[in-house]
Amino acid sequence: MKIAISAKGSGLNAQVDPRFGRAAYLMIVDTETMEYEAVDNSENANSFKGAGIQAASMVHNKGADVLLTGYCGPKAFQTLQAAGVKVISDIEGTVSDAVELFKTKNVVYQETPNAEAHW
Repeated sequence: MKIAISAKGSGLNAQVDPRFGRAAYLMIVDTETMEYEAVDNSENANSFKGAGIQAASMVHNKGADVLLTGYCGPKAFQTLQAAGVKVISDIEGTVSDAVELFKTKNVVYQETPNAEAHW
């Protein structure tokens, strides 16, 4: 299964970025093989508005079924939900830690966003 993780860097040892739409990278990880792709999110991170929606579209386009992040706002959450991508919030540690946590199945899928909209 492919999962996406918001990250501050481009490797498995990078820290999870609590911000989704403005994270430096979106790590796309295959949980079976641990192969990954570091997707540069700087264009969205530096955009004036719509960062979460654009990042959500990238996650979907990369084929991820689940997003692990710190916080996900309402517009990004709605976009992910519409694309069938599940969200797990309040994730901390490294990208590798997040993958291992996901593999334990000791996670709770969000039913609502856990951050407010930014205007």
